[in-house]
This record gives sequence, C-alpha cells and structure tokens, in this order.
Amino acid sequence: MKKLAKILGAIVAIMVVAAAANAVLNSQWYARQEQVAAPETDYDVVIRRDRWGVPHVLGQTDADAAFGLAYAHAEDDFATFQEVIASARGRLGELTGAEGAAQDYAWHLFDARSDVDDGYERELSPETRALIEAYADGLNLYASEHPEELRIRGLFPVTGEDIATGFAFTSPFFYGIDRTLGALAASEEPPRNAEPATERGSNAFAIAPSRDPDGATKLIVNSHQPWNGPVAWYEAHVTSAEGLDMIGGLFPIAPLPLLGHNRHISWTNTVNRPDLVDVYALTLNDAGDAYRFDGEWRPLESRRIWLHVRMGPLVVPIPRTVYRSIHGPVMINDNGAFAIRYAGIGEIRQVEQYYRLTRAESFEEWQDVMRMQAIPATNFIYADREGHIARLYNARFPDRAEGFDWRGVLPGDTSRALWTADAPFASIPFLADPDSGYIFDANSTPCIATAEADNLDCDGFSELLGVESNRTNRMLRADELLAAIEGPIGWPELRRVKYDTGYSRLSAAGPYFRRIAALNFEPGDLSDAQQLLARWDWTLDGEGSADGLAALVLRHIMLAAYRGDPLPDPRETFAGAVEFLMTEHGRLDVPLGAVVRLRRGAADLPLSGGPDALRAIYWGDPEDGAHSATAGDSYIMEITWHRDGTVSSRSVHQFGAASTRPDSRHYDDQAQLFAAMRMKDSWFDAEELAPNIVCSYRPGEQGRTPDGAPCPR
Repeated sequence: MKKLAKILGAIVAIMVVAAAANAVLNSQWYARQEQVAAPETDYDVVIRRDRWGVPHVLGQTDADAAFGLAYAHAEDDFATFQEVIASARGRLGELTGAEGAAQDYAWHLFDARSDVDDGYERELSPETRALIEAYADGLNLYASEHPEELRIRGLFPVTGEDIATGFAFTSPFFYGIDRTLGALAASEEPPRNAEPATERGSNAFAIAPSRDPDGATKLIVNSHQPWNGPVAWYEAHVTSAEGLDMIGGLFPIAPLPLLGHNRHISWTNTVNRPDLVDVYALTLNDAGDAYRFDGEWRPLESRRIWLHVRMGPLVVPIPRTVYRSIHGPVMINDNGAFAIRYAGIGEIRQVEQYYRLTRAESFEEWQDVMRMQAIPATNFIYADREGHIARLYNARFPDRAEGFDWRGVLPGDTSRALWTADAPFASIPFLADPDSGYIFDANSTPCIATAEADNLDCDGFSELLGVESNRTNRMLRADELLAAIEGPIGWPELRRVKYDTGYSRLSAAGPYFRRIAALNFEPGDLSDAQQLLARWDWTLDGEGSADGLAALVLRHIMLAAYRGDPLPDPRETFAGAVEFLMTEHGRLDVPLGAVVRLRRGAADLPLSGGPDALRAIYWGDPEDGAHSATAGDSYIMEITWHRDGTVSSRSVHQFGAASTRPDSRHYDDQAQLFAAMRMKDSWFDAEELAPNIVCSYRPGEQGRTPDGAPCPR
C-alpha cells in the first residue's frame, strides 16, 4: 500500500493548485461539528470493567452484548474506530492522506460494498444481521454523545452493512494482496509469493493432556500485530443469556472476540501465506475498452470514482477510473492491463463464520464451521475441553487447472486459466491430535508443526494449491526447543519456549552473520565490532554485551527474509549499526534494553527479544538514542483446559485497555507486566470476576463502583 500511496501522493501534488478552492470549501464543511442521532432501539446490557479496565459485557441477547461491546470499545479507542469505519466506506484518505487514499482506491477496485449490498439479507443469517446492526448502534450511541470527537462529517450513523463490508474488504490483505496491488501500481512484476507487506506474524502452541503433567490441555495465543492502529488488539469478554460466553482479542468493528476461548473450545490464529492471488495479462483492443477472451471481445467494465485526500487542512478530490473484467478487478499500468483474482472474491460471510465459531461447543462443530471457508486465509490452532488439539492451514484454495505457471502472470484470454470454484476442504493441510502431544505454528510451512514423525507429508499436497514452504526463525527455534523436551510440557517449559529470544543458525541470520564475519576491516570501530559480534551468544535476552549490536543488524534482515525480499548488503548494514551505536551511545557494547524500549505514557521500559524471535519485538526509527517498539508480541493469552473440563486463562496487553486515552490509568498499566513477560488473570468465571469488578454501567449512563462512587478513569 505504501507504494500505491506514493503514486497517489504525486497525483495529489499535481492537482493541488487546481483543486485548492474546492478543497478549502471541503475542509470548512468537514470542520463543522455534527450531531448524530442516538439509535431508537433499546438494548438490555451492562458493561462491567475489571481492575485492568477490561470490559466484561453482559447482555440479555447476543445482539445486546454486541451493542455493549461496541460502546465499551469506543470509550477506549473511538479515534481508531473512525479510521476503520472510514476505510469500510472508502473514505480513509479524508483522515490519513495519500496512504489512506491508496486503500480507498483498493476499496473501489474490489467493490466489496456492492457485494454486501447484493447479498446482505440473502447470505447473512438473521442472527448475524441482528448482531452487527446492534454493534453498529453501539457505535452510533457513543458518537451521538461525543460529537466533539468526530473527525470528519457523515461517518455516522454506522450500519450493519458497514460492519460486513469492513470484514469483506480487509480479508485479502491478511494474505498479502497489498503487495500485488503495489507492484502493479508501480508497473512492476507482481510478486510470485504473496507475503504480507508488514511485520504481521504470530506464534501459537497447543499441548495435549498426554504431555501435560496434570493432564490438562493448553493453548497459547501469541499474535504479532502493530501496537497501534486498526489491527491492534483489544481484549474483551462478551456474555449473554442466550449462551454466548467468549473472551479474547478483537479489532475495531469486530462484534465478538476473533480468538480466545468460550466454555468449550479455544483457538488462535497466525498469518499464513499460501498463493491465493492470481494475475492475468489482458489483451485490449485499440480503444482500450474491450479485452479478448475465448476468441471474442468483451467490454471492459469501467467506473469513475473520486478519491478524497487530506493534505493538512485541505481535502483534495482526485478523479480516477477503476476497471473490471470477468476475472475480477483490473489495473492498467505502463506494461498493459492486468486482472486480479483472489481467494474469497465476492465473499461477505466472514463475520458470520466468526459468530458461529464463538458458539461452537465441540471439535466436530468447530470443523463444521470451518468448512464455510468464508475466512479465506490465516491458520487456526485449536484446543478444547475434551483434549483435542489441531492446526488447520486454513485457506480457500482456488481450484486451478494443470498446465499454467500459477505463480507467474497468467494468460487472460482463455477460460482454461480462469478458476471459478474452490478446491475441496479435504485438500487443506490439517494436523489433528498428533501422537507427540504438541503443535506449534510460526507463520511457516504447515509441514513442520510437531514432532518429525507426526508431521504432515508435504508430498501429498498438490503444487496447484500454492502451499508455502517458508521456514521462519521462530519455527526453527520452536521445533528445536520442543523436540528437546523428553518429558511433560508444563507451563514452565512451555513459557521458556514461547519467550525464547534465540536465533537458529539455520535461519537467515546464520549465513548473514557468517558473511559479516568474513568481511575485511581496517583496525578501528568496525573491526572491534566484528570481534564483539563474533562473541554473541545467539540470543537477545538482554544480558550479552553484543545484544544491542546484534539486534540492530537483525532488524534489517529478519523481516526481509520473512517477506522473501533480497537481504541488504552485509557491509552497509553492519556499518550502519556500528555508526548508530558510536554516534548515539559512544560505545559498541550497548545493552539491548538501551537500544529497544517500550514507551507508552509514563512507561519507558527495556525490552528483550527481537525480529522473528519467539519473543518477537519490532521497532521503528530511533528517538533519543533508542528505538521504540511498534509491533510484535502484543496480546498474549494462556488458556488451560483442566482435567475436569473447566477452563481458566491469563493474558497481557502491551499497553492496556484504554488504547488511545492518555488520561486513563489503563493507557499503560499493563506495560510493566508485558516488558517483564508476566501475565494477569482474565477472570472468565462469574465467581472469580465478581470481586474484581470496579465499575458497572449501562451504555449512556453514569458508571458506578460497587460502593456507589463514580467510576474511575
């Protein structure tokens, strides 16, 4: 998306003068305060905040609970909600400028809203529509009460269709379609592998009763997401008298937790990167308004759209045209016209599938829901009260024909290369209840996920599916560490694996560091640093004298390796790390905690871990001689299914519940726990929760503590 944003930015610069007068009028119009009407429907729901500010929402119906969840989440992060809703409406450029407009262009290109408008009542169940419409009303109520927080006009009221569109539009980005769009926008060859363009990743671990010292089943939720923005995690617990009872993590516009546990089952997700995007070269006629297909000319559909791009106080309108063929969206660049077809094209039931997952009560029910395949990608790692563990390489694989290079650009003039159906669910790599008693996942090949003898046979999967073969450092370390445990895998053993800060010499770091070791330097800082790096113990635990130097080098290579990009020049990378340490700190043996820190509100804490470590930490540009972490380990949850079938869980967030509220005590109150790799109780059972509730209220009403005092912020 950044590549597409740069192109749009250039267009904006050219059109600023011509559009200035109109833009000023637009900016004045957007600046006027807007009053949003409160929803007319009454909902029966109570929001209860625990000691960490986490909302435990209790509704009479599932829809009531969704209404309360939306209101509670808006209290903590209404600013991000507006960006997410703007994205679901194709208006993000009005808030965030050229980069948002690039996403708006994709929104128009995919035309997801038309799919939702066409299938909303037909494809979504009445229960799901009631759920997301109630959720939208929760947002509308908050907006009606806080007009001073509205950032642009016309976003509210939100509708159920907006929620469904948000899910449908964003799904392809989780398996990397943004890289295809960016390449085509820049007139470059589309990538042969659809790696995500950001550091999105994740770990997951499931342990069966046969390997637990107490006969319990365990699951670790360990998603690696950005720490701020529309895909930053939020923790919540939603319960209703209709039987809904789910706790876990979610994103803005999700009316339910997207991962976590209910009273019967648990699951988590990791990003996978199968080949789910196909690009077709079209042959256009001289007029450019038709393309050749099976010996005939077909009209190339076109629509004029407007992108509204914020530039400071101005909002600049930019006209563009989007195209569509029988294959799907079409982009025209310097090299020709290219159609894009992707998994789940036209699908709008993502929110329906998540809703059904929260209500599943057994391994069999969970599998039945997964057969919907409305969620087109992301691995699911599963554990339940009956002791089942599993890993589903969830992907809506196209049913492709033999005889084509499906990772390259395909001929767009023949129906033989155009898939119109999905491969059968049975073809998806699925590992369940291995004899080893454990499963792990770290954004890598599905063929290495447990003990060697129990792994799936990769030779059994058709090459037409496009199953990934990537091996991350996290996968290599998890495989090494878990295989070395001969006896039970209790929580102490499992935590040592999850929080491991080591790097395998079989990862991209191995050969890269050997190349640095082979460089010739004159005596001085570089040669001294080379000798220091040679003594590095291959962990970023914050205890070694070479950890700071190693981290700065790893920053440049591990994400590139994960994405499949060429690695940077070792000499330049190493010299840059040395220059930074000497310029900012005046020494080479700088502790890791002085280089990488968690900064949030009053918290300024040292961190261990690093890029593509199991303790995953990613950071941005330096400030005051240190880098502030921006992504990686974020919402973490430990789930235990006890021998008697009951469940308990512990969790931690990198910051706290009040995501964008600096004046709240929950803005950074979990940062100390997170930096120390400690957890808090989730308080899932009503008996455990009751003494830990500090505030209860109905949306729109004054909250009170158990002793009747106003709720603290």
